[in-house]
Amino acid sequence: MASILPVSHSSWSERKAPDLADFEAMASETLATLPDDLLMRCGHIQIRLAEYAPDDVLDALSIEDPYELLGLFEGLGLAQGGDAVLTGQMPNRIWLFRRPILDYWAGMDEKLGDVVAHVLIHEIGHHFGLSDQDMERIEAAADR
Repeated sequence: MASILPVSHSSWSERKAPDLADFEAMASETLATLPDDLLMRCGHIQIRLAEYAPDDVLDALSIEDPYELLGLFEGLGLAQGGDAVLTGQMPNRIWLFRRPILDYWAGMDEKLGDVVAHVLIHEIGHHFGLSDQDMERIEAAADR
């Protein structure tokens, strides 16, 4: 298909998809904006990044399409008594999955950093013991 617009190179023509290091930077920027008291309660939570959720995780959650899982909280939340420092259990982890997040972002009218922040904060909510339904109610109330 021929273009009627003059030929010019947009800034997108030279860009590559953000890699895991870029996602780590976006997650770090989000964490830096959280209130100190909230960060203190996050304790020793680890933030991890991967291209996709592993197959065993998808199977355990009965998810067939790996693009359906953008992030995951792994561990025992604070509401359930989770505290790796005191109990010797593995530290709580939040996983961000790059390819599903990019796929979601491509279909939305949002900034990528905002999507990464939303997924990260959603998973932090699980660390605090909130369910997906709890967070949906909070988000709906905030949108009013």
